Amino acid sequence: MHYEWATRGQNFYELDTNLQRLLRRIAPQAMRRFEADLDSFGAFVGGPVDEQAEYTDRHGKPVLETYARDGQIQNRIRHNPAWDAVSREAYVRGAIGLNYTDNPAPFTLTFAMGYLLSEADVALHCPVTMTGAVAYVLDRFAPTEIRAKYLSQLTRMDGAALSGGTWATELHGGSDIGATTTTSRREGDHVRLNGLKWFTSNANGGLAVATARPEGAPTGSKGLGLYLVPTHLDDGAPNPMRIRRLKDKLGTTGVPTGEIDLTDTWAMEVAPPPLGFKLMMEALGFSRIHNAVGSAGVQRRAFLEAASYLSHRSAFGANVLGYPMVQDEIVKMVVRLESGCALAFEAARAFDEAHKSGLDDEDAGGRPWLRLATALAKYQTAEDAFTLSRMAIELVGGNAYTSDYQMARMLRDAQVLTVWEGPANIQALEVLRMIGNRAPGFEAFEQRAMGILHAAPEPLGSLCAPLREALGACREAVAYLRNTPQESPKHARKLMVLLAETLGGLLLLEEAAIDWAEGDMRKALVCRLYLQEKFTGRGSRGIGPGHDWHHKYFAALMGYDPIAVEASALRAV
Repeated sequence: MHYEWATRGQNFYELDTNLQRLLRRIAPQAMRRFEADLDSFGAFVGGPVDEQAEYTDRHGKPVLETYARDGQIQNRIRHNPAWDAVSREAYVRGAIGLNYTDNPAPFTLTFAMGYLLSEADVALHCPVTMTGAVAYVLDRFAPTEIRAKYLSQLTRMDGAALSGGTWATELHGGSDIGATTTTSRREGDHVRLNGLKWFTSNANGGLAVATARPEGAPTGSKGLGLYLVPTHLDDGAPNPMRIRRLKDKLGTTGVPTGEIDLTDTWAMEVAPPPLGFKLMMEALGFSRIHNAVGSAGVQRRAFLEAASYLSHRSAFGANVLGYPMVQDEIVKMVVRLESGCALAFEAARAFDEAHKSGLDDEDAGGRPWLRLATALAKYQTAEDAFTLSRMAIELVGGNAYTSDYQMARMLRDAQVLTVWEGPANIQALEVLRMIGNRAPGFEAFEQRAMGILHAAPEPLGSLCAPLREALGACREAVAYLRNTPQESPKHARKLMVLLAETLGGLLLLEEAAIDWAEGDMRKALVCRLYLQEKFTGRGSRGIGPGHDWHHKYFAALMGYDPIAVEASALRAV
């Protein structure tokens, strides 16, 4: 593959061989129907979206106008025209609506659109994520009359769609939703909400779901209901609430994030206690998959920026890609990116599989695997998005530290991915819930792992061995925590890391087996490099014989070119 000097203006889907192969494997029917849509979306993202993202970040941040000229509250947030145009276009192209047609696309397709969006603008992907989450909750769980009235307002593809928000965070802290202080009061066929929502991204989107506690309801999460809050009433008047201010944030400056005082705010009940908390978790679970694919998209852009720039840079009389230390860093980026994509789209695939079986039973239809895979993917991809963004800046050098290049903004935006929809400790607690004595999450993990290991061809046995050892370590860790649950809080995060790293390797092995059967060992080499980093190469820190073989294949690894199968070559590394 040849890398152009500039990434902007290119088709981000067309450039992404790994994404194309991955989607054709996990969603072949959808790709036959919608690949042209993804190709067009990739050009849209690489051009207008990326150009808008830089302009908005540097010159056109949203501005709040709380009050109208007559002193009345209007809660108007002005965006620059470029943001408005590409935001509207994302919905026209089906980033939400394709899942809700008469012949709907699988969610994997729109998760892939989220991946592409985050390559250019994480801030634009944020409202798309929340709109998808609100639409999903309304479609699957809302009363018929609410679904009939409001769902189409989020899913229409005519340029007039509203966008969504998930208002759960309050002043006491984001993750402790059970401590919500916002109250709801019944008033005929609707309710009135009162309270302060402290971190409301896409504050002026149009429709939000919010947690609140009805009068007389018990404390804790079991006392929460879920409510649909329009920013404007049916007659066009603003819903009573006040956006106090917009947050001055480290990154994702394009999406307005506000503090909102709900003051007898009109709302519809989506679910009463004790279901409100559960449905908000459904929305956040959906968003976590978007967080994972978005993080993988950031990784991809970081790699693309480094590969494109360095392909055309000379230093000390030679192109810098010829220097072994530079090659080492590029290959590290490739390996983390491909494992991140595998993890993120495993969660996407699991979401669609669970939908096929139904989502009502917590222990059936793939739900345990969906929840565990999502937590692992959300954690690991977010960590690596920030890491690869930093690596790209270091490789490119001082230019990447300036706003003339995309990576300064991408680094700032990447940090939010570790926080959105629950930071690492929250994901670790989710892992504990899914592997506890009464939860079948680890059994689902084992089943997935053993299926991959049994399907691997004999020549890939050298890749299976360290993964079998890692799976054994996972079994021992889970058994220990099940037998001594009082120790779980001490070790939850370490367990999450172990499971995530093991799953990343297993998914690369699964891809390697498919490509090996087609005569291509490139993915097997990527898997080998991953295993060396995570499991087998730590003792020598990658120094010595057996740790430099990838330089021979560097051009193909960086360029996503097939490498003809040589069983002896794989054994040698």
